[in-house]
Parts: sequence; structure tokens; C-alpha cells
Amino acid sequence: MDSFSTVIRTASHEQHVEAETSTFMSDLLGGRLGRDAYARYTEQLWFVYEALETGTERLASDPVAGSFVRPELFRLRALERDLAHLRGPRWREGLSALPATRVYADRVRHCAEQWPAGYIAHHYTRYLGDLSGGQIIRDKAEKTWGFEKKGDGVRFYVFEEIPNPAAFKRGYRELLDGIRADDLEKQRIVTECKRAFALNTDVFRALGEEFRLSA
Repeated sequence: MDSFSTVIRTASHEQHVEAETSTFMSDLLGGRLGRDAYARYTEQLWFVYEALETGTERLASDPVAGSFVRPELFRLRALERDLAHLRGPRWREGLSALPATRVYADRVRHCAEQWPAGYIAHHYTRYLGDLSGGQIIRDKAEKTWGFEKKGDGVRFYVFEEIPNPAAFKRGYRELLDGIRADDLEKQRIVTECKRAFALNTDVFRALGEEFRLSA
């Protein structure tokens, strides 16, 4: 019988690939979009992580989600440094969420407040993705827009408090395998994980509409 971490990874594989290969992300990583598109994407991430990281003090004592609240993963401060670099010191004034981003952030917030086990699905989808595929984005961004290596503009992708990502991911998968949930609840978490990827893809689709390359 497969471990829960294997089940959740396998079940969401299709959605994961769809998100990674979206037109917007392909164009961004292919250097076909400008720095403004990268900055706009970074703005959208701010709304999602603000939802993920607000209220974590309350979640920290939750019997199901508590062990997943790991301050070394938190990205909001790094995102804010990146946005100050990309948009200037008054970046908050121009900050706006796409409708798809608002739906995504609202769902994360709902789970954080009402369904901690569902929150884990969003936590897993975002942070493990950042630790893995996020490094490809960082490398491309540094080369394409000339950001200082691991410096302002790409700090979101730099996990300074996680010196060994491979070991951290192993530990994270062990947390998933030991989750305090019955089979039905685990299935609901898997379903929420698929939903998280779909919500992320919707944001990419909306960004693709905003930064459509002329044919």
C-alpha cells in the first residue's frame, strides 16, 4: 500500500504538469515576456502567501495542521523585498489581485480558518513546489532580467533557513505520511490538492490573458 505522500503526489501529477506547462509560465521562462510580467506574477503570489501565512499562530496548535507550520518556509517577507525591488518602495499602492488570484487566496484562507486538513493541501502544493520547481524560475529570472544571484527580485525562491532542501522534503513527506486523518479525510485532502493546482493554473491563465504575445 502506497504511503500518503506518494498518493498525494501521484494523484495531483496531472494538474501539476498542467500548471507548470501553462502558456504564461512557458513564455515567462522562455524569456518571451518582460520584467513587468514577472513582477505582476510576483504580486499575485503575495496575495496567496498572505492568505497562507496569516493566522499561522492559531494553526500552530492544531492537532492536524500544527506540525506543518514551519517558520523557515515563510515567504511573505521575501516577497515584499522582491516587490520593493521590482515596483519601488511604494509597491503596495499599485498592488492588485486578479479575480482568479482572489478566488485562490480566498480558498486558502477558508481552509486555514475552517478546515486545517485542507490547509495542508495548499501548504504542500505551494511550499514543496517553491523548494523544487521554484529554483528553475529563480535561475531563469536571474539570467533573463539580470537579478543578482539569490538577491533582490528572486528572494522568494531562496530558502536561507533550509540549507538542505532534499532532507527537508524527506522530513516533510514523513509528516504527510504521519498525518492524523482517517482514509476519508485523506481522500478529501487529495481532492483539495488537485483543486489547489487548478486554482494556480487559473491564475496562470489570467496572467496569460494579460500578457498575451501577439501572434
